[in-house]
Amino acid sequence: MRSILHHDLPASLVVFLIAIPLSLGIAAASGAPLIAGLVAAVVGGVVAGALGGSPLQVSGPAAGLTVVVAGLVGQFGWAATAGITCAAGVVQILLGVTRIGRLALSLSPAVVHGMLAGIGVTIAVQQLHVVLGGQAQSSLIANVAELPGQLVAHHPHSVLVGVLTVAILLVWPRLPKVNVVPAPLVAVVAVTALAALWMPDVTRVNLPDQPLQELILPAIPDGTPGQIIAAVLTVALVASVESLLSAVAVDKLHNGKRSNLDRELIGQGAANAVSGALGGMPVTGVIVRSSTNVAAGAKTRASAIMHGLWIAAFVLAAGSMLELIPMAALAGVLLVTGLRLVQLAHIRTLRRHDELLVYVVTGAGVAVLGLAEGVLIGLVLAIARVLYRLSRATVTATEEDGQWTVQIRGTLVFLGVSSLIRTLRSIPTGARVRVDLSVDHLDHAAYEAIEDWRRGHLARGGSVELNRMAFRAALGSAPKRRLPWQPQVIAEPDQRASMLDGIRAFEESADHIRPMLAKLAAEGQRPTQLFITCADSRIVPNLITSTGPGDQFCVRNIGNLVPPNGSDSNSVDAAIEFAVEVLGVRSIVVCGHSHCGAAAAALQAKTPAGTGLQNWLRHLEPSVRRAVAMPDIVDPATGVKLSPADKLSVANVGVQLSNLRSFACVRKAEDEGRLELIGLWFDIGAAAARLVLDREPYLVRADEELATAGRRTVR
Repeated sequence: MRSILHHDLPASLVVFLIAIPLSLGIAAASGAPLIAGLVAAVVGGVVAGALGGSPLQVSGPAAGLTVVVAGLVGQFGWAATAGITCAAGVVQILLGVTRIGRLALSLSPAVVHGMLAGIGVTIAVQQLHVVLGGQAQSSLIANVAELPGQLVAHHPHSVLVGVLTVAILLVWPRLPKVNVVPAPLVAVVAVTALAALWMPDVTRVNLPDQPLQELILPAIPDGTPGQIIAAVLTVALVASVESLLSAVAVDKLHNGKRSNLDRELIGQGAANAVSGALGGMPVTGVIVRSSTNVAAGAKTRASAIMHGLWIAAFVLAAGSMLELIPMAALAGVLLVTGLRLVQLAHIRTLRRHDELLVYVVTGAGVAVLGLAEGVLIGLVLAIARVLYRLSRATVTATEEDGQWTVQIRGTLVFLGVSSLIRTLRSIPTGARVRVDLSVDHLDHAAYEAIEDWRRGHLARGGSVELNRMAFRAALGSAPKRRLPWQPQVIAEPDQRASMLDGIRAFEESADHIRPMLAKLAAEGQRPTQLFITCADSRIVPNLITSTGPGDQFCVRNIGNLVPPNGSDSNSVDAAIEFAVEVLGVRSIVVCGHSHCGAAAAALQAKTPAGTGLQNWLRHLEPSVRRAVAMPDIVDPATGVKLSPADKLSVANVGVQLSNLRSFACVRKAEDEGRLELIGLWFDIGAAAARLVLDREPYLVRADEELATAGRRTVR
């Protein structure tokens, strides 16, 4: 309840102030009664907010359906359009039950972030017209074309209201001890009071006088079955795609619970069924309101539900108060919100991973052509780039002193076979050839091409030296490909040689990663997480978290310990403060593991007295006491009871997370929603990651938890 009052209540008021003019404007642009937009906003907030699977997404009438709804109104009339909306909601429920919503998780992050950027630019340019006292146009191109005339004919009072709103939004969060009140709420209230006293001529929110009398109940459409079915499927599919894209995008704006997309489809379908039955517009998840909800500090679905209730209460009981708000003030809020959807951090990350082109094309497509068209173009481009990379193998043939060397690098599949064959056939008949094959994937077509050429070259009197081990490993015909970090059985005197061999192998394959590391060196490392793990875990942390170079700041010590602040553990203290205050990491992971030597040593108490190891392991004593007080822990996947040492390792993760909160910088960042603490336990033998909770069950399967309910923070 405290979190709802502190975070969700203020956020709901901010979203409510934005939702009313948006809903009215979308209804007017669609040719629907204005009350239909308000009904959709109320139902979207309450029904979709309560039943949907995206806790921070806010639903209501969306600009993406404006053209579709306008066409239906022109063809069938408004009452029939409401009936079509109701039927489309039933179709969405069926889609959610069949569990196709999770397909949206397959979208490329570049496409999702590009969609957000395109929507943000569109909103910003559109609302700039309103700030200048004019009317926004129907498209980005029209808005840009009309902008010079709008600048010439601007209304000074509207500009003043808009500029003051933007200034408050930018300055308020920087003021100490006042940012507990959301900046948008402060800006709207302040400029509304100012306009009421000195600016009577500004354009304000305009609500219908008697809203309930404008309700038009649904009716059966008058048309052929094919026309009706096409209309229902169009509304259902467009609304579903827009809601799922919005839900995926909203997940990228916060570190809280992830969306259950199948449940979200069911919630959106229920909202559309109810909205249509009440004569309301189609409902979708709306990125503008959702991003505002996140930016205003919402933590749970209570914010979306309350925003719907505020709309209903104020429209029915206090509409005259809302009509005091200048439209330019709301436009200023939307202007800043839209610009914040274009995040430089996303651009830098995508540029580092060579995905910037997909981001730019998707954003431009969404801004110029529309949401569905832009996303489709982005997806096609992303798929084309994948196919290009699959066919991108480097094949070179060089000659020195009569010896030909053929180097094959990259991913060699059937798409690159033609280039491979041309290069191989350029080698003179009878020549001595060495084939240096270093590929990360080799399909059967490429294998046959190399093998056929080899046989032919030998038959014509030539010689071929082929790296058979690499050839079989790439093909997959060897029993198992040995990974660089797999243990080897070697004689003791050869340990140094083995290390040098590994270094030589890295240098020979460094061409594959040199471009990526060169970019990393030029742009600098910006880790997004601090990973604290045990020094004897024998597992590279990046292997567990699938993070790339520069994405992770890792601290390893005996027992993955975080001594409480003030324990004179300077190295760990410095790492935590550097990660949180300098690097600005978004998460701290404390990772324990099975068969932990530190846990076993703490239980056996056989470390020599007075040694540095004993002094260090004394920090494990609170974990030992906690493990003794805990019931037995059972692995959620195997059902096997953990050993005492593994049980201590799990308990230790929870204790170290509590110790993290003894650092003021960690507490502050977590309270402000900038930092997430995650407990992880890795079963080495099973190669399985488990999330650690502070209650029974103490372990949960990370794959199921991350896919359905999102990450949980250990408190």
